Amino acid sequence: MQLQPFDMSERWLFPTVLLCIYGFFTNLRPSEPFLTAFLMGPDKNLTETEVVNEIYPLWTYSYLVLLFPVFLATDYLCYKPVLIVQAISFIVTYAMLLKARGVLAMQIMECFFGLATATEVAYYSYIYSVVEPAQYQRVTGFCRSVTLLGLAVGSLVGQLLVSLAQVRLLHLSTITLVSVCLAFVTPWCLPMPSKSLFFHQTEDDDPGEEAESVNHLNGKDLAAGPEDPGCKVPLNSSHPVLLRCPPKVPRTRERRRNGLIEVLKILWLDFKQCYSCWTLLAWSVWWALSTCGYFQVVNYVQALWEKVLPSQEVEIYNGYVETISTLLGALAAFVVGFVKVSWADWGELALCVFSVVIAVAVYVMDTVRNIWVCYTSYVVFRATYMLLITIATYQIAANLSMKRYALVFGVNTFVALLLQTILTVIVVDSAGLGLDIFPQFMIYASYFAAIAVIFLAAGLYKVVMRRRAYSQAQTEHGETETESESARGESPLSDE
Repeated sequence: MQLQPFDMSERWLFPTVLLCIYGFFTNLRPSEPFLTAFLMGPDKNLTETEVVNEIYPLWTYSYLVLLFPVFLATDYLCYKPVLIVQAISFIVTYAMLLKARGVLAMQIMECFFGLATATEVAYYSYIYSVVEPAQYQRVTGFCRSVTLLGLAVGSLVGQLLVSLAQVRLLHLSTITLVSVCLAFVTPWCLPMPSKSLFFHQTEDDDPGEEAESVNHLNGKDLAAGPEDPGCKVPLNSSHPVLLRCPPKVPRTRERRRNGLIEVLKILWLDFKQCYSCWTLLAWSVWWALSTCGYFQVVNYVQALWEKVLPSQEVEIYNGYVETISTLLGALAAFVVGFVKVSWADWGELALCVFSVVIAVAVYVMDTVRNIWVCYTSYVVFRATYMLLITIATYQIAANLSMKRYALVFGVNTFVALLLQTILTVIVVDSAGLGLDIFPQFMIYASYFAAIAVIFLAAGLYKVVMRRRAYSQAQTEHGETETESESARGESPLSDE
């Protein structure tokens, strides 16, 4: 297969390049692998309890509170203003990390970082409003790849500066601030979209055509598998009630504007139809449950490493670990796209097996108090999760139009954050149990083990029901053949 040459005249290229530059520099954060060490070091002089139990939980709370309002605001404001808000939030976050001191200041910093994280929806949805559906797969691959590249390069640069140049952690925060300031320039140059998914629609928009085109990309290029037969109405169809505005909403010649009530009705109808599909529901449940646990482990793993081997005593290698885990996760996500597996049949059991792997990795991190074992377990944990979340993305996206794609992934993330908030309040927050880092990770390992049990039960149930249906079909087939033979045969009385 030959790659198509880039044509500078193509309209999709300019915004895609700008968005990739923005994504790279916002994720180029050399200070991230050393954040806990920096906060607990001489520059900030915070205790483990203050960092883990009082400061970090504020990111979870702010992210949850802001996610849905930002989702609606992103669509209403047509993405670009929200991208600018995200860039400003990153600047405020790292400026406060660099200059501010004290628990309250760091809590406010976490709230701004929660805003920056919540507005990521604008980054991943902007491009769909300015390019044609035929380019969705290509630009999605570019945007997602460049964010992973930025994370990997940032972690590697941070580690090299610490290990080889003996750069202070404070200076890594300065470099991160410079990086997000460079990113701030990019959104201003992006073209302003003339439409959005829900609030702003032009008269020329044909939702059915778009859904068909997107389904062709998602269903055939991203996932090899039939549409779920359990769905009564195909989720990739252009159902007039779900994809078009209600008839009472007037159209102008150039643009129609959906009100908030109409948008919420459309979202609710889409929500009910999407989650009535068993396969999509199963993968979404795993998505929400596992993402909750993933966020918890990634947020607090540096505190675990700091407890196992304090950075004030020896040199740490957090940057190398983050780089390797990111690249291996990206490689696993790439390779799985070429693996031919009937996920519709074996998906639940596969999720069970890999959830066991994740649970064991977290358990080993918690019980084996060796930094190299902790590093290795973390790499296994993160690569396994990224592999599974890619499979889940493929399976969910295979039968969804772009509108439902944004809705389902947004709902899954919201549920994950809701569960994470509950877990944080009970386990981490000083207002709850306020547990030490080692008991926390034992709970996280048990949490993933519980996920494995749930999907083991679901997988076994599916196998049993499949065999029962097969046996019943065989029995009915045998009875049909017997009746057919009897109908063709002659009665014994006729011979006499």
